[in-house]
Amino acid sequence: MAISKVGVVGCGLMGGGIAQVVAQAGYATTVVEADQALLDRGLGGIRRSLDGLVDKGRLAPDERDRVRGRLAGTVRLDDLAEVDLVIEAITENPVIKKETFARLDRICPAHALLASNTSSCTITELATATKRPAQVLGLHFFNPAPVMKLVEVIRTILTGDPAFKTAWGFVQSLGKTPVAVQDTTGFVVNRLLVPYLLEAIRLLESGVASKEDIDQAMKLGCGYPMGPFTLLDLVGLDTTLYVAEVMFQEFREARFAPPPLLRRMVLAGHLGKKSGKGFYDHSPR
Repeated sequence: MAISKVGVVGCGLMGGGIAQVVAQAGYATTVVEADQALLDRGLGGIRRSLDGLVDKGRLAPDERDRVRGRLAGTVRLDDLAEVDLVIEAITENPVIKKETFARLDRICPAHALLASNTSSCTITELATATKRPAQVLGLHFFNPAPVMKLVEVIRTILTGDPAFKTAWGFVQSLGKTPVAVQDTTGFVVNRLLVPYLLEAIRLLESGVASKEDIDQAMKLGCGYPMGPFTLLDLVGLDTTLYVAEVMFQEFREARFAPPPLLRRMVLAGHLGKKSGKGFYDHSPR
């Protein structure tokens, strides 16, 4: 199946980045948000990102204008009635996601693929909310989507080969590198990453080392581009807590159990860069 029109549901940090990537790859892209204020903010973020690429000499001004021309925004899911693929990137709430997939199933053409960018929800559960489970799969991008090269292509036991092959080719057409993953909580990256981040917090809790020294140790000792606490602040402590809780409920293993310090910081509103304070201070200077 050829994909020419793509819908993205959600224009937040991930949805906006995905919409930018898809539009830059030449696809007519329609992004949907819950209300006009959120849509305006999301589209504004995409415009600033494209302008930044122009300023850095990575994108020609005329190409930026063409990308903008391929990108449309709306607050109506019904405006996705002619797309070939939808990528859902809304809040990590399985109830809301299932409702969204059920609506998309009624709105989108019979041939359209329905994909989720979820990092923790079960794709199979989302597929059961539709009448096209063979055409439902996961496309898990990483933050920031315009920069990160990896996309986990997640198939369920219901996903058909044609849908998987089409999604795989679509990811490659974006200039990304796909990896094939079965539908299991955490997939590959988060299954390995979350215990690492939680263990870093436990080291800090127990006084083994400071957050600065733990970050420095992992950067210089393992060659990681950033330490665990810098990454936690970037991802969001609330997001990390939510994903860890989902994984702990699924596997009941101590390595997925959120440390008390993480819970306290989220309760205090110290969520990382998004709130201005996390393990580090991100308030405006």
